[in-house]
Amino acid sequence: MFRPRTILIVLGVLLGVVAALRLVLLAERGLTVIAIALFLALALNPAVEFFQRRGLTRRLAVAAVSVLAVVVFALLALVFIPPLVTQISDFVKALPDLVDDVTKGRGPMGFLERRYHVVEQVRELTSRQSSDLLTGAATPVLGIAKGVVTVVGGVFIIAFLTLFMLLEGPLWRRRITDLIPERHGEATDRIAAGVYKSVSGFVTGNLLASFLAGAVATLILLIVGVPYALPLGLFTAIIEVIPYIGPVVVTLLLSLVALATGPVTAAVVFSLLLVYHLIEGHTIRPLIYGRALELSPLAVLIAIILGTEVAGILGALAAIPVAGAIQVSMSELADQRRS
Repeated sequence: MFRPRTILIVLGVLLGVVAALRLVLLAERGLTVIAIALFLALALNPAVEFFQRRGLTRRLAVAAVSVLAVVVFALLALVFIPPLVTQISDFVKALPDLVDDVTKGRGPMGFLERRYHVVEQVRELTSRQSSDLLTGAATPVLGIAKGVVTVVGGVFIIAFLTLFMLLEGPLWRRRITDLIPERHGEATDRIAAGVYKSVSGFVTGNLLASFLAGAVATLILLIVGVPYALPLGLFTAIIEVIPYIGPVVVTLLLSLVALATGPVTAAVVFSLLLVYHLIEGHTIRPLIYGRALELSPLAVLIAIILGTEVAGILGALAAIPVAGAIQVSMSELADQRRS
C-alpha cells in the first residue's frame, strides 16, 4: 500500500502540473513573446561568448553582437523586402482571377471545385461566422492599424527582452544555483552547463537549418518558375523551425501552390523538395540533434505531439529543448546514483 505522504506528494505534483498548464493557456501570448526572445538570446549567446573570449566585457560583447545583428537584419531587409512586397502585391492583384478559376472549375486549380466542392465548403464556413465577419468589416482600417501597432510593439518587446536576457543571463544562472544546497553544487553546475549546451546548440542549429531550407525552397521555386517564390521561401523558413512536421507541411503546401502553374511543375516541386528533405533528414538534422541532444526521433516526435497539445505552436517549438533539458538532468542524476 502507498503511504499517505506518498499519495499527498503525487497529488501535489499533479495539481502543480495542472496549474502550470492552466497558466500556459491563460498567458499564451505573453509566453510566446518570452519564448521567442529566449530562443534568440540562446542563438546569439555563442557570439557574445566569442567576443568575451577576445577580452571584451559582457556588456561590450552584447553591444557588439546587437549592433552586428541590427546591421545584418537591415541588409537582409534592404535586399529582400522590396521584391517580397512586390510579389505579395502581385499575388493580391492575381487573387480574384485565381478565385474565379477555382469557382468555375477552370485551370490547374479547378479540380479543387470539381472534386471537393471547396466553394460550397467556404460558403458554409463563412455563413457560420457571418456575425464576426460583419463586425470586423465595419472597421477594417482600424483593424489593420491595430495589427500593425501590435506587430511593431511585439518586435520591440522581443528585442528588449533578448537584450536583457543576454546581459543578465549569467547573473540569473548564478542566482538560481546559489539556491541549491552546497553539497549538490557541483552536480547542479554540470546539469546547468549540460542543459545550456544542449538547448543553445539545438536552437542555433535549428534556426540555421530552417534558414537553409527556406533558401533552398526559394531557389527551387525560382528555377521551376513558380510565382511568389520569396514569400513562399519565407513561409518555409518559419514552418521548418518545427522539426519533422514542418518539412511535411512545407512539401505538401508548396506542391499545392505549384499546381496553379501546372501539374508537371507541381510534380517537379514535390520531387525536389522531397529529395532535399530526405538529404536534410539524414544529414543536417541528425547532425544538429546528435551534437546538441541525445534524443531518438521517436522521443522528438512524442515531445512535439505533447507540446502541441499543451500549448499549440509555442509548445511544439519548446518541446524538444525541454525534452533535451530533462534528458540531460536525468542522465546526471543517474550518474550520481551510480557513483
